[in-house]
Amino acid sequence: MKVFIGTDHAGYVLKEKLVSYLKLQGYEVVDEGAYEYNEEDDYPDFVIPVAREVSKDPEGSRGIILGGTGEGEAMTANRFPHVRAIVYYGRVKPIVENESGILHRSRAHNNANVLSLGARYFTEEDLMEIVDFWLKAPYGGEERHVRRLAKIDAIKIE
Repeated sequence: MKVFIGTDHAGYVLKEKLVSYLKLQGYEVVDEGAYEYNEEDDYPDFVIPVAREVSKDPEGSRGIILGGTGEGEAMTANRFPHVRAIVYYGRVKPIVENESGILHRSRAHNNANVLSLGARYFTEEDLMEIVDFWLKAPYGGEERHVRRLAKIDAIKIE
């Protein structure tokens, strides 16, 4: 699976560690920046390339975007067709132990393909566990979920 990753300055340090970690796990990782710490950079500059690539291959790729809160990043990503970005603020342990958790459902029910995380709210260890869990979580593909996603994909705004 190809994983696209992008962040602004707020997630730069964690992104660098996450890229290395995911490559060690065998993922094909595409780093869309930031490539250096710059307190004046803007998250759309790094989120847009991630969302654009996931939009081209929404079933075969995933995106991980980081920012201060992850909220603006998800809003930006969700502007692209077929991108289903979620913001996650929870902790790892309850999610892993409770498969009805929001992180699990984001994949099982909504086939989320972009995970947006607030870098200011997670430790490095938590971030790695969250991303690892989310990337391995399968889409359930139940008819009701397929039907709902098709309705979202059919939205045309003029």
